Amino acid sequence: MMLDVWLLLGAVIVIAAIASVRIAHRTGLPSLLVFLGFGLVLGPSGLGIPFESPQLAQQIGMTALAVILAEGGLTTNWSHVRRSVPLAMILATVGVAVSVVVVALVVQGILGIDGKTALILGAVLASTDAAAVFSVLRRLPLPPRLAGVLEAESGLNDAPTVIAVVLLSGASHSSATLGTFLLETGIELLIGAAVGLAVGPAGAYALRRVALPASGLSPIAVLALTFVSYGGAVLLHGSGFLAVYLTALILGNSRLPHRAATRGFAEGAAWLAQIGMFVLLGMLADVNEMAPAIVPGLITGTILALLARPLSVLVSSALSWALRLGWVSWRDQAFLSWAGLRGAVPIVLATIPWAAGVVGSKGLFNEVFVIVIVFTLLQGPTLPYAARLLGVAAPGEAHDLAVESAPLEELNADLLQVRVPPGSRLHGVEVYELRLPSGAAVTLIVRDGKSFVPSTTTRLRVDDQLLVVTTAACRDEAERRLRAVSRGGKLAGWYGERGLE
Repeated sequence: MMLDVWLLLGAVIVIAAIASVRIAHRTGLPSLLVFLGFGLVLGPSGLGIPFESPQLAQQIGMTALAVILAEGGLTTNWSHVRRSVPLAMILATVGVAVSVVVVALVVQGILGIDGKTALILGAVLASTDAAAVFSVLRRLPLPPRLAGVLEAESGLNDAPTVIAVVLLSGASHSSATLGTFLLETGIELLIGAAVGLAVGPAGAYALRRVALPASGLSPIAVLALTFVSYGGAVLLHGSGFLAVYLTALILGNSRLPHRAATRGFAEGAAWLAQIGMFVLLGMLADVNEMAPAIVPGLITGTILALLARPLSVLVSSALSWALRLGWVSWRDQAFLSWAGLRGAVPIVLATIPWAAGVVGSKGLFNEVFVIVIVFTLLQGPTLPYAARLLGVAAPGEAHDLAVESAPLEELNADLLQVRVPPGSRLHGVEVYELRLPSGAAVTLIVRDGKSFVPSTTTRLRVDDQLLVVTTAACRDEAERRLRAVSRGGKLAGWYGERGLE
């Protein structure tokens, strides 16, 4: 009977959480805040359902993060983020190190906490949250390279921060030297990368050649492969998070059977993981104990948002330029600094020292909880305004070219859905003037709720929905051409606009 009650309560929570996503979507808030709110209502501060196990929260949180990273990798378009990966890798390594050191040094000086606790706090807060970034930034009209940096960074920086927090939480002052710390971190990252780069291609090869008896088995097999990568890396003392993200990225960009169903299944699994993880973390927190953490949390969060994150972006950009990987404009740097969203990852990481029995770790958890709530409320809804203020917004970029894709598997082709947004220079262009590559064609236009097959002289209008069929080989070229015309008009190529970013 008790099991039935818990199943009913769990189902009600999930349904309520799903309904609340619509509200969060309209306000621009990451859904995590709503889910954390459900947890607070259910926990000691609300209905009083007891949950006081940081060890269990850590284990469930780590598993949920693996699912979220798998979904992030499976739904990331490699062609969109490829040029952004070098800078994202620098941000996920050097940038993380800069953020940890800056937060630790400043917090130690201002709040007077000991050096080890300050380093743990800096490491806990160094990672941007994949779920928060994916849920907010994928709705923003950003240039592909800028959006790609933020997406790739959020998928890559979990691995080094988890390693750092685990090592710092288990290390003593006598054994923790910078050399051994860097060596262990490097080895774990290399093992995780090796496992991910091995399992991903092998899994893609196997799935293309094994005829599964039911289409519903393909998404399960793909997700299972990502956890083979995660578990294998952990058993080899490597980074499971890096392994699962790389495996998912490879699988998601391989031409596998039933890709659309796989993406849908992964998104559903990630949503369920987010709901469960955030509600559980909310139940672990106690509002009655938060008061002493408010002032330190606000001070630390301000240091993180206005000093540590901007410095990490500046140093990473300078290193990118020094390595001849390209310079990042000050506008992009400013937006990257403000868009470093923290979400459930820091809260999950804060359970690691708590579970390890580090002195003062419960207060650290409360402080991190305050930081995530306050600064997610502050940063999440203001990102669209920041993008417009800094001039990095790209109207007509995200919603018309971050397209819905359905694989036409037997034809090795994709069906792209493109919307002509207000302000786009696609308006007034005739279909033949798009000059799409020979492997792509506009096959249908939906206008004012009615669909028709266009001729070569059909003029596009604002709010038109276009269906473009393209071969897999020329999909990237077709998207670049549509992007260029959207920004530069039908003579985009003559003006040097190639739609590359």
